[in-house]
Amino acid sequence: MSSISTIAVSGMTAAVRRVEVSAGNVANVRSTGALPAADGRVPEGLQQAYTPLRVTQTAVAGGGTRATVTAATPAHVPTSDPQAPFADPNGLVAAPIVDLSQEMVEQVIASYTFTADARLVQADDEMTQTLLDATA
Repeated sequence: MSSISTIAVSGMTAAVRRVEVSAGNVANVRSTGALPAADGRVPEGLQQAYTPLRVTQTAVAGGGTRATVTAATPAHVPTSDPQAPFADPNGLVAAPIVDLSQEMVEQVIASYTFTADARLVQADDEMTQTLLDATA
């Protein structure tokens, strides 16, 4: 595989990771839990809220990209849900901070990025085939 295709495949891999992370955030947007204590820990035995994830893409020396997944900070916001079994005395629970419109944007960008990189791999393959045909 040429270096052009290797770079494009790394971009495709990063795009897939972006979609996976975004899909997980969307699927867990309503996964609330107990509010953390002052030290940031959830009391033992209580449900913990989903922690949204973020993807950071960085350039790799020599070409390509790397996708790194980290927990979002801040991750939670207090929300009223007095019926929840883990609600505090004020009826508050921790809800993940997930912006659905931003997640949609992430998914669209990842889709276009994946498509562009796939076309780059195809173009590189066609160029290589043309070169081999010309030398034969």
